[in-house]
Amino acid sequence: MLTGGPDTPQDGPGYFVAPTVFTDVTNDMTIAREEIFGPVLSILPYDTEEEAVAIANDTPYGLAGAVWSGDPERARWVAGRIRAGMVDVHGGAFNPLAPFGGYKQSGVDREAGRLGFEEFLETKAIQY
Repeated sequence: MLTGGPDTPQDGPGYFVAPTVFTDVTNDMTIAREEIFGPVLSILPYDTEEEAVAIANDTPYGLAGAVWSGDPERARWVAGRIRAGMVDVHGGAFNPLAPFGGYKQSGVDREAGRLGFEEFLETKAIQY
């Protein structure tokens, strides 16, 4: 643990864990495998783009991910290879009209957008 931890932050109410950063994490550690909702960051080092994508996809979850690169086209290409329901490129702003949902154990349904609306419809084929 580089910083943070289980102590309640002193700078405001409503927080249960101080913003926490873990370094030297490997993908077999619980801290890398669990879906953490909170101010927690696990840093997993990699050497190649292929290894980075493999690390990102080696999880039973897939709610969201993020990609940064000096090359916007390459960042979009890598984002397309990540198995997550939402992937931000260069810290892209949240779009409330975009479908919200994940892959794998993070869920398969979508909320918002056209796909979210279609969850409430039934399709029928009439053939004669």
